Amino acid sequence: MTVIAPPSRPPALSPSRASDFMQCPLLFRLRTVDRLPEPASSAATRGTLVHSVLERLYDAPAGERTPAAAQALLPVEWEKLRETDPRVNELFAPGGEAAAEGVDNWLDGAGRLVSTYFTLEDPNRLEPAERELKVETQLEDGPLLRGIVDRLDVKPDDGALRVVDYKTGRAPSPRFEGKVLFQLRFYGLVLWRERGVVPRMLQLVYLGDGQILRAEPTPEQLEGAERKVRWVWSEIEKAARGGVWEPRPGKLCDWCAHRSVCPAFGGTAPQIPEGAVELRLGIV
Repeated sequence: MTVIAPPSRPPALSPSRASDFMQCPLLFRLRTVDRLPEPASSAATRGTLVHSVLERLYDAPAGERTPAAAQALLPVEWEKLRETDPRVNELFAPGGEAAAEGVDNWLDGAGRLVSTYFTLEDPNRLEPAERELKVETQLEDGPLLRGIVDRLDVKPDDGALRVVDYKTGRAPSPRFEGKVLFQLRFYGLVLWRERGVVPRMLQLVYLGDGQILRAEPTPEQLEGAERKVRWVWSEIEKAARGGVWEPRPGKLCDWCAHRSVCPAFGGTAPQIPEGAVELRLGIV
């Protein structure tokens, strides 16, 4: 029998896990409750690397945040990533997702994304108040919300907040903007509840095609995000208490690491470890 260790901090709902549930309740369960291991993804690993470079770039004083300085950080942060997550080495092993591309070409791709950043913002004119900021708030009669904001800018003259999130993919079509804005409104909601201030700007920086998506949230929009979060949580509670986590087949199934155990594709989902729902979701 698998023994579930108590969590180091209270269970919480993050924007990525909320998105998992909206995409597929079974995916949410396998990632959050069962915590089945997943192989490293080339795209996700590249995103992690580029995020690390952009975070460390702001360690340098203004005037020294140059494209050359950022490129010099790539091999340093890559070695750190390999040490902290050995799974990434499997990407380049025979049969690995990025084996044909090779490490050097793969890193060149990350370097191009970093270069694109400098066409969108001048880091020497910015002084982020926070980077990789951990935020959380407890909704009254609702879930604990938790997330990590890539960058938080605070305007010196009036204290206005700008929430910035880096994306290494391409900007979505207008049809799918609402889905990506949900993540930022989630962060905006948490900051509002935590600090009592509605962020002035929510900004998504897309390095894949050099675009920036901006939105100025209103209290009404953030209240709408809270209603959506509460609805998602109520559906999670319903699934947890009923023991029914339905798969929701779609276009993203081809990239799912758990397709082999998905009933929609002839697999059998594993039995949920005893106590996992209570310990990892806080649902009795």
